[in-house]
Amino acid sequence: MKQVSIALAALVAGLGFQPVAGAQDAGEAAPQPAPPSCKGEVYDDFDFWLGEWDVTTPDGQVAGTNSITKAEDGCLLIERWTGARGTTGQSYNFYDTGLDKWRQVWVARGATIDYAGKLTDDGEMRLEGKIAYRNGNTAPFRGSWTPEADGSVTQHFQQYNSETESWDDWFTGIYHRTPASE
Repeated sequence: MKQVSIALAALVAGLGFQPVAGAQDAGEAAPQPAPPSCKGEVYDDFDFWLGEWDVTTPDGQVAGTNSITKAEDGCLLIERWTGARGTTGQSYNFYDTGLDKWRQVWVARGATIDYAGKLTDDGEMRLEGKIAYRNGNTAPFRGSWTPEADGSVTQHFQQYNSETESWDDWFTGIYHRTPASE
């Protein structure tokens, strides 16, 4: 009877209380099982991108720096970009079990990008989705991250041009690991 009274009072208060089977009358909730971990091969697919990076264009011009870290017990990669001219942006990268794909959600002052994809058989991460500019324009967008033999990573973005019905290069960056401070 005490559980019914507590549940009714919580419902009236708008708390949506649900009694837990086996909970003690003192009001203690039963312990919840730990969520599944983000351990395993698929969660490591993007690990080649982890680290501190100096980024250049293919012709060697400084493009910026990027920091890629793991968070949330390995479930999330966080990107923090600083461009050579002071622009910034961040992304959340995670394996979406509902899509069975990796997703990246990029947010910067000028645009957001939301795309998804997988690691290819040749070790390249490929994502496809949409870019949405702050002025309301949107376009199909795709990106790839390719680990190179020398330890660098090539990042290549393209935006679909509906007028020419072709994919235009949007950005290509060569990631070189930032040398350790002495």
